[in-house]
Amino acid sequence: MGAAAQDYRIDFESFHNVIDNGLTPTKKMRHAINPSTEEPLPPVPVSTQEDVDDAVRAAHEAYTAWRELSYEDRAGYLLRFADAIEANLDGLTDVLGKEAGKPVQAAGMEFFLTLGHLRETAKLRLPDEVVEDNDERSAVIRYTPLGVGVGIVPWNFPVLLGIGKLDAAVLTGNTFIWKPSPFSPYTSLKLGELAAKVFPPGVVQVLSGDEDLGPRLTAHPGVAKVSFTGSTATGRKVMQSCATTLKRFTLEMGGNDAAIVCEDVEIAKVIPKVAMLSFLHSGQICMDIKRLYVHEKIYDEFLAQLVSFVSNNFKTGGAGDKEAMLGPVQNSMQFAKVQDLYSEIGKQGWITALGGPVSPKNPQSNGTLPKKGFFMPPTIIDNPPDDSRIVVEEPFGPIIPVLKWSDEKDVIRRANDSKMGLGASVWSPDIERAQSIAKKLEAGSIWVNTHFELAPYMPFGGHKWSGIGMEWGIPGMKGWCNTQAMWTRKAL
Repeated sequence: MGAAAQDYRIDFESFHNVIDNGLTPTKKMRHAINPSTEEPLPPVPVSTQEDVDDAVRAAHEAYTAWRELSYEDRAGYLLRFADAIEANLDGLTDVLGKEAGKPVQAAGMEFFLTLGHLRETAKLRLPDEVVEDNDERSAVIRYTPLGVGVGIVPWNFPVLLGIGKLDAAVLTGNTFIWKPSPFSPYTSLKLGELAAKVFPPGVVQVLSGDEDLGPRLTAHPGVAKVSFTGSTATGRKVMQSCATTLKRFTLEMGGNDAAIVCEDVEIAKVIPKVAMLSFLHSGQICMDIKRLYVHEKIYDEFLAQLVSFVSNNFKTGGAGDKEAMLGPVQNSMQFAKVQDLYSEIGKQGWITALGGPVSPKNPQSNGTLPKKGFFMPPTIIDNPPDDSRIVVEEPFGPIIPVLKWSDEKDVIRRANDSKMGLGASVWSPDIERAQSIAKKLEAGSIWVNTHFELAPYMPFGGHKWSGIGMEWGIPGMKGWCNTQAMWTRKAL
């Protein structure tokens, strides 16, 4: 970084829209809530239609020159952007922890992944593909940028998921408008401020707003593509809105990931991995394990060790707690949804191996949680019926069902018996068997002896109701391009 790091320093006291590289005020402001304390965070802009029009206009003006740059030049901007982020890492990590409810370790990990994503994506290229080249003619497949792109980013991983849209979009020659969730706009606005110090005007812009902002962007005739990550219900609305102007779109939506644990695993080795991948970010990751199928021969021992490990290792705490592994549910709306699911435990007679509704009558769920904030105890449900809400629905909270299985074909059927198809995993030392099972699972990402393992050069997306299209890697870059067939006759 050296002396250049000083050029990238920003403050973390005020938050503004970033339009055409200017910090742009708005007449109306709002604030989000710190989920660890339930206290208001600083004011952020509420964008109007005029702000959207200004940002789209600036993006169009920047597009012609930006698309003409070489891949190497555009990649250089991404690398300098990564340096700018790294120069402000302490402040950015603090803001992310406060807005997203991430303990120190989790916020630091998101930025570690983000910097890696930027720097690795900058190495990717999407060259012309020569299909035919002889004395008479050539046939070449080209990938040309779309124009102005919009990234609609969720509240659970507001930095990594935003950068994963931005870097592919601008690397392929598009300009980009970032719309963060109203629940977590702060870090995104600061990243926009840093982008203004790095990119030419209009190439990267960030708009904060309320629930009206997304529809204004998806319906705007000047936007060529929308990349959305969020719920399936909202994804449907994005798709409908994009259809009115025939926009391109990528949808990465909900998940209900199944993990199948075979009877031949070494339980002590598998438990820490499965536990972490089930409760990471308090279950608020679309690709966390949401349904855990364990072979009946090892079920009782596996469940006991899982309960013990989570109880002894997963401390719950707020953004400033350096020892905490589990943070709060990120916002009051999601908190209410998770509470409603917890309330079903008693109504449906589910057996809680750990946790359960917070109540003085349930000591295992009470007493270790912070007194203020949207906290819920890590909860494990013991073998509920397959048609239970906890199995059918995506909880997006720190609660998971563990289910027995005995027949291989049947557990594959049960794992696939979902409208969602984001990710799935199989756990066994018998790699051939595990891969055979994994290949039968209906999901955009399948893993053997791991879960939620991602890389900038591998595509990421879902099947069925979990998504349309892929992000990241070469397939993700192609999603930001038109495919063009170029024919050349070498003689008239």
